Amino acid sequence: MSLVHLRHSVRAVVLDEDDRVLLCRMVIPKPTGTITVWAAPGGGVERDEAVLVALRRELHEETGIVIDTDPPHVWHQEVVDPGHAVGYDGVVNDYFLVRVASFDPRGAMSDDELATENIAGFRWWRLPDIAGYRGPDVFSPRGLATPLAALIADGVPARPVPLGL
Repeated sequence: MSLVHLRHSVRAVVLDEDDRVLLCRMVIPKPTGTITVWAAPGGGVERDEAVLVALRRELHEETGIVIDTDPPHVWHQEVVDPGHAVGYDGVVNDYFLVRVASFDPRGAMSDDELATENIAGFRWWRLPDIAGYRGPDVFSPRGLATPLAALIADGVPARPVPLGL
């Protein structure tokens, strides 16, 4: 029996005072071209790094957000797909809710450093714009509008909501 090797990442569902969500525009090279994915800011948990330490580091690097308290864990995603993360059989993403006043994202990383992470920009999205989007880009998770609507309407769940691809 072979073990599945998953990349563990942390992500922040960053909501502003108008319930807009901050997403990273990621342009990911694929053998057939590129795919553009809108995903919550965040990234990999380093070996021996605590999950919330990784979240704080990633948010500061990518967006400039500094959090002092422990945000609530709202979603959990496991995707087993060998093509999803280079060198891994898939990913585990733990999502935490971070409430902020709207701002222009500018983290500690340079544009070139962000580009090496496949990040090509940021955008604040309204829920109806995500739900009604019909363009070529995809969201991560693919059905982002559904758990996001529940999070906005119902608040923090009693335990993290499991997500699909």
